Order: sequence, then structure tokens, then C-alpha cells
Amino acid sequence: MTVLTTHAGKLDARATARATGYQVELVADWKQAVARWNDISPSTPFQHPQWYAAWYDAFAMADGVEPLIAIVTDAATREQAALLPLIRRRQNKLSIVEFADLDLTDYNAPILGPAAPRDARAARVLWRELMIALRRMQGGADLVRLRKIPLEIDSRPNPLALLDDAGACSLNGNVVVTAEDYDAWRFTLEKTVRKELERSWRVFTRDPAASFETVTDTHEALRILSTTEVQQGTRMQSLGLNFILNDETCAAFYRNLVRDGVGSGYAVVTALRVGDEIVATLLGIRCGARYVMIRISNAGEKWSNCSPGRLIIERTMAALHKDGVRDFDFSVGNYAYKRRFGVMPLPLVDISAALGWRGMPYALRDRAARELRNYPKLAARLKRALGKPPSREEVH
Repeated sequence: MTVLTTHAGKLDARATARATGYQVELVADWKQAVARWNDISPSTPFQHPQWYAAWYDAFAMADGVEPLIAIVTDAATREQAALLPLIRRRQNKLSIVEFADLDLTDYNAPILGPAAPRDARAARVLWRELMIALRRMQGGADLVRLRKIPLEIDSRPNPLALLDDAGACSLNGNVVVTAEDYDAWRFTLEKTVRKELERSWRVFTRDPAASFETVTDTHEALRILSTTEVQQGTRMQSLGLNFILNDETCAAFYRNLVRDGVGSGYAVVTALRVGDEIVATLLGIRCGARYVMIRISNAGEKWSNCSPGRLIIERTMAALHKDGVRDFDFSVGNYAYKRRFGVMPLPLVDISAALGWRGMPYALRDRAARELRNYPKLAARLKRALGKPPSREEVH
């Protein structure tokens, strides 16, 4: 059965179609969806209800963006199967359904309930019902494009990753698992990396006013975030790069996240200071024993002799390990500094599917790009032939 709700926050324009397996209801209000979901057990820190509350509060009224949350239940038992935090977005003349992301959510996944599919056959049934619901919703859409999907959710298969259309993503996560002994993990790092971290801390703490701290006061955390914005913006401008995180809507999202998440320990703000000067900042999100880094900044050339970026990462890891964190996620982007910490890649997949004739060329192009990723040498040759420069990840 497919139940459609397509007007923002209102249960009008319903349509029903009998089917075996799952019922899909589409709503346009995150708070309404959460209120109807019995319990959200986040599969990653990005699937935490506070992440999506902050995201939808910031972007729900953004131009060209419409919240579109899919509530999926078992058609026979009404047990909850999956909650998909989606949006419908206009890109030129194309209407695209995608996760609530816009390059801010590093891992996209459904929130699973007890009736979630556990094999490929059931996953295909759920996907079929979701596609029917999306095609029938008021206003329609041309393309479904779901990106950065982890293969597993809480040690169980991610139903979306079981689909035939799922293919390799161009991005991957980067994870460090420290186990119980933090010092033992540190000794797994290359000797030059360990010595450099030790030297950096000695250089930094030569000033008696130097300190590392985890910020738990909301007002102070928001002040640190403002410093992050300035430091990151200055750095990106010096590199000549387009920087979107400080635009009005993105900035509102991060303020929502810090304002509402620091008190509960979900948002983690750490800083290196020398007196009143903030030398480096790190913003992350935590769910139980897992922590993900999402924004980092430093004061620039003045402090380069103590590598403040790497130093704040290591100090934050040490502090959080004492508080029970064991999985440290450096998020997407394969930069050299992450490799120095011994990260292991976390594979991700993408899915694209046409909802109408307008979306067919884009779905085919996405599929071709995914298939090409299975042949990295060929992909690299094509990239060079097209005259595309190497990414910053490849040269740093």
C-alpha cells in the first residue's frame, strides 16, 4: 500500500494503491515525521534527530528546496520499516529527490525500524513502493539521486546498499578504531608522525597560557564557531576556492547544531587557546562511542610551527577516548593529514533512478560514472585526456 501526503505538513491529497510488502507515506515536515516514529536509534551521528532538526530548520525555506520525508511501514503489521530524510530540489529544469544533504551530510542512510528489509528481495520491494510513491506525489519529480550511502547500518546490511542499482561512490569515509588502549593505538602511527605530534605539543605549550579545552557552555561554543567561520573563510579565500559553509543558510545550520547539541554532548566543540587567542578549532558530532569531525580551522601562518590542525585532532581524540569514544571518523575526503592518522577507508555507494523521461539521461550518465569507478586507471586516463586538474585531495 502506498499513501501519499504531498502538501507541506498537511495530510491532504491522499492516494492509495494495494501492494504486498510496504506502505510509504510522504510528509513535508520533519517534526511531524519524528513525532510519528516510535524511537530513533541513530545508525551514524549523521542520522541523529538533532542533525536533521538543525538541517531542516535551516533549509526548509531555502529557495528550490522542499522537505520530503518518507515514512515506510510494513503493509500487513504496520510495524515501522524505515524513515528516509529526503528533499525535492530544483536544479535548472530538473526536479531531483535526494537525501537532506546539500554537501553537508557525509553519510546518508535511512533510519531503520524493526520491519526494515534484511535481504535484497525485501529491499527491492521497499524500493519499488518508494518509487511508486514518488512518481504519484503532487508535482512529481524527474530523478532520484541518493549519494554517500554506507554499506551497513549498526552492523546490519543497509537495505539501499542491497539494491541492484547501487554502485561505488566517488567518495569514501575515513575511520580510525582505537580499541581500549589509546597509547597502544598511538604507537601504531608512523614514528615520524608520533614525534611530530609530541614536538608540536611541546612548542605550543611553551607559552604558559596555552591550553586545550572541550567547550561545554553553549554561548562560548557559538563564539568558537564564529571563529571557525572566520578562520576557514580566510583559508579558503587564500586558496582561491569557493567556500559555501559561511553562506547564510549553511551558517544557520551550524549555529542550530551547536546551539541545540552542545548541552546534550551530541555536538562537540574543542579549541586550542593561548590566553584569549583561539589558535585552532574543531567541531564534531558524537553518538555513543562514535565521533565524526565535520569542521576544523586554525589561525594560520603565525602558528604553523606547531601544526595546530593535527594537534587539535590528536588532543580531541585523547580527550574523547577517556570519555568512551572508540571510533573516530575523519569523514569524507582523502587528504594526506588523515592518512597520517592511519585511517581505514569506509566504502560508500550511490543510487540513481529516473522517475520520468526527463531524468533518464541523468540516471544513465550517473550509472556510467559509477561503472567507470570500477576501473580507476581508465578513469584517471580519461580525466587527464579531458584536461581536468587533479583534486586538492590528490595533491595535498
